[in-house]
Amino acid sequence: MSIGFKEWTLICDALGSGAQSIILRKGGIAEGRAGFRFQHDEFLLFPTLFHEQVSKLKLPAETPLPAPAPEGEISIQYRARVEWTEDLKDLSMIQRLAPFHLWRDEVIEERFRYDETLGVSLAFIRVEKLETPFNFPNAPRYGGCRSWVTLPDPSEPLKTTFALSEAEHRLREQQIRALLAND
Repeated sequence: MSIGFKEWTLICDALGSGAQSIILRKGGIAEGRAGFRFQHDEFLLFPTLFHEQVSKLKLPAETPLPAPAPEGEISIQYRARVEWTEDLKDLSMIQRLAPFHLWRDEVIEERFRYDETLGVSLAFIRVEKLETPFNFPNAPRYGGCRSWVTLPDPSEPLKTTFALSEAEHRLREQQIRALLAND
């Protein structure tokens, strides 16, 4: 079986277009007492569609949401590979990462303060766009407030292209690491 990582549709698109290379996550209600962790080194980006996401992102209010997949279907367009992770416990450090993601400052702060353990988990990822979307039937097991879901295996190998060139990807990594080291 393949692993899916649930993320807002517009964030998936930002990752897939190369506009963003990090994921900042606190975790969902279903993560349990242990909290969220990047448990998998490779996963498919599972887009979640809810109407409030535009207002929670640094996008114009009139930004349209992408059209949903046909009724009863999930459509995956991107694969991600985690290159490194870091737990961030300093809100000011996280705020310095603002140029590298689309979330509004108040959304990041809400995630940071979500529970008694202050902080968020960061993953620096390499994203690949699938040449052909991976479509499969929706099912109740994909619902709920959880980050990770088990997906069916694709019937054919996934052909992909990188969202960013190697040089662009490494430059972005260098910029992000420099911000994180500057505490």
